[in-house]
Amino acid sequence: MNASPAGPLLEARREERLAPALVLGVRWQSRAPEVISVELWQPPPPPPVVEPERPKPAPVPEAKPEPRIEKPDIAIKVPPKPKPKPEVKPKPVAKAAPPKPDDRRAQLQLREELAREQQLLAAERERQVIKDQLARDAAAARFSAIATWVDKVRAKIRGNIVLPPDLKGNPEALFLVTQLPTGEVLQVRLVISSGHTAYDEAVLRAILKSSPLPKPDSPGLFERELKLTFRPRD
Repeated sequence: MNASPAGPLLEARREERLAPALVLGVRWQSRAPEVISVELWQPPPPPPVVEPERPKPAPVPEAKPEPRIEKPDIAIKVPPKPKPKPEVKPKPVAKAAPPKPDDRRAQLQLREELAREQQLLAAERERQVIKDQLARDAAAARFSAIATWVDKVRAKIRGNIVLPPDLKGNPEALFLVTQLPTGEVLQVRLVISSGHTAYDEAVLRAILKSSPLPKPDSPGLFERELKLTFRPRD
């Protein structure tokens, strides 16, 4: 087969068309580039910090429950508990007896202690006897002094008694006289009557007439209330 004459012709025409374009392209590339000046007012921002990605924790595998094995119902005999053994208490160790002192020396000390106790008891009894005696003496002296004072009071009152003419016998009358330390009579009360009204009234008038009554020799003997007995024949 013969080749077609149209093929070389098409190739030649294509080259003719591309030639001006190639020339223009070469001229454009041979041209010096223009310089462009740009004024920066602010510094460029720093590049962003990129944090490295943290490694993700490895997933923990889930624990699968162990399969439950059902045990067969088998009666297990529990052995009996052993009985506790009785505690064995240690025997008490006998303490050694203290050494005995000399018998003679102990007896001598005992006799000395007894003698001292007896002396103390005797001295205490003697002091008590003396104390009791002094108390009795003081009481007796006080009683005697009061009796002397009362006799003076009774004597003054008796001197002012006017006996009734029809009085018979020797009747006794008891009066309670209340007085001040000065001897002034405050109150007279008949405690026990003589049985003769005229005689009782005569003694009452005599007590009031005798005020103030005689005072005791010592102020410590004064008594606010006096019990006075009167009989017409004394």
